[in-house]
Amino acid sequence: VAEGPAKALEVLGLYARSVEGAENTTVVETCIDWNGRTVTYSSAGHLPPALLRRDGAVEFLDQATDPPLGARPEHIPRPQATTGFTPGDTLVLYTDGLVERRREDIDVGLERLAAALVRHRGEDPERIADALLVDLLPVGGATDDTALIVVRL
Repeated sequence: VAEGPAKALEVLGLYARSVEGAENTTVVETCIDWNGRTVTYSSAGHLPPALLRRDGAVEFLDQATDPPLGARPEHIPRPQATTGFTPGDTLVLYTDGLVERRREDIDVGLERLAAALVRHRGEDPERIADALLVDLLPVGGATDDTALIVVRL
């Protein structure tokens, strides 16, 4: 993806417009530059990745958001943003099933995610993922799809 995640989402968006039912497909793409210590990202209607800093600060990567893949009737370039990271920071990508709840503002779910990340920041990525699932999924079980990726940078 030499041209970056926004270009990849543009191409996917063009394809999604030709697939019945794909107009609400959400996706976020991130590209990690290990040498430059940056994360470049673009989101098509998806919740923002979370970047857990070594010092415990949580940053939601929400500076390059756009509508879902097939939602646009015409082609418009998608936004992309880049943020730096320090070795030891943790990148978390997730689907809405982890944080969204009926009759609850999405910000409440994002705050719950941030608090859980801070609480478990000393753990390795696999343990963070396990802890997030335990802490954030509803007691009665997930009511929506849930996917989670935790990467130590």
